[in-house]
Amino acid sequence: MKSYSNSRIIKIMCRIFYLGFILFYFFISCDSIVCDKLPNSYSNYEEAIGIIENARFKQEEKVNTSKSSWIRGASYYSCDGVSGYFILETDSRKYIYSGLPVEVWQSFKEADSFGSYYNKSIKNRYQFKLNN
Repeated sequence: MKSYSNSRIIKIMCRIFYLGFILFYFFISCDSIVCDKLPNSYSNYEEAIGIIENARFKQEEKVNTSKSSWIRGASYYSCDGVSGYFILETDSRKYIYSGLPVEVWQSFKEADSFGSYYNKSIKNRYQFKLNN
């Protein structure tokens, strides 16, 4: 059996680790779109939500909505850290809004009642329009 020095073993291990890291990054990045390359139009809301949820953004956040009686999830995605997409999940469906300022997202996360804040400050103020 051939014997290797400790320094040679360390070099081999570093190369294996580096190769593993490259492969991991490649597989993770292949399935997602960078946010500045998102399509300009979507055929339906479900398609838009799926693409946005799987894209890579500068800012991606979720808030724990377990204290809400009807909101099951809330996520925010922003390319520029100024405004972005807001996705609200209920028992029956997901709703998507675009152009939501980051300050509105921050206030939503800090609200005593997610539902009240949503109804007062987001619903009917921000929209996501399909460009068919």
